[in-house]
Amino acid sequence: MWQAAGARLQCPGAPCRRRRELGARMMSNLLIRVLCLSALLLAGAAQAAPRADLWQRWTAHDPSSTRQIDHSAWEAFLTRYLRIGADGSHRVAYGAVTPADRQALEAYLDGLARVPISAYSRPQQLAYWINLYNALLVEVVLDHYPIASVRDIGASPNPGSGGPWNEKRIEIEGVPVSLNDIEHRILRPIWRDPRILYALSCAAVGCPNLQPEPFRADRLERQLSQAAMAYVNDPRCIQIDGRDLSVSSLYRWYREDFGGTDRDVLNHLMAYAEPHLAMVLQDFDQITGDVFSWRLNDAAP
Repeated sequence: MWQAAGARLQCPGAPCRRRRELGARMMSNLLIRVLCLSALLLAGAAQAAPRADLWQRWTAHDPSSTRQIDHSAWEAFLTRYLRIGADGSHRVAYGAVTPADRQALEAYLDGLARVPISAYSRPQQLAYWINLYNALLVEVVLDHYPIASVRDIGASPNPGSGGPWNEKRIEIEGVPVSLNDIEHRILRPIWRDPRILYALSCAAVGCPNLQPEPFRADRLERQLSQAAMAYVNDPRCIQIDGRDLSVSSLYRWYREDFGGTDRDVLNHLMAYAEPHLAMVLQDFDQITGDVFSWRLNDAAP
């Protein structure tokens, strides 16, 4: 909250009142300008996600490898704590997680950290990085729970940064890695498949659902397409009011991943929309707004 500070002016009469009124107007105008500038800066910062910036270190792979990674511990956690609501939204019962299952989740992540992932095939790597991202973020939320939003994590002392995305949370092959590294420097630039965005759950109600089973190398094509269809056909993704079409902010943040234009985004949406929705979308040439909720995907009442 802004508050003017300083000694009170000690002079009676109209001239002094006019100076006080002028000073108040100047402070008001200055405040308006500062707030507008701040809003513009914040809006500009929110226009897009970080650019896909390839981390060359993680391009190594072995196409001939037949080695597999065990994700059964993550599957057990999801089976116990993922709740699927009547509206189709998937939420996590963070408050119900037992100490034993917290330890099991930590052990799973420790196991992933020991995997020499550069020696695995591309499909195994893709499933690995997606599951690592989702499990790691659940652990982060559990470490700070209860919270109202994942953006409350790490918001202080840098209020503009909100969220745990840049924290080097785990070491893979001895290299510190953050959530942003996994998404923007590994997954997006290496695979260049926008369906991957539907596989990553950001622990917010507005995000694509956390899936009830781990991603697996031999099921990736089906799992990625199902995740895309589930989100596109959810009201959280598309809202139509007359001639106004609002879509999830996901398509603004990652606009380039979907082609770069409204037409590209609409074509993508129609490719995964149910027939009736696809027909409705054909009548639109542009997107007029976007919607998103950062409220925690918490199953607590």
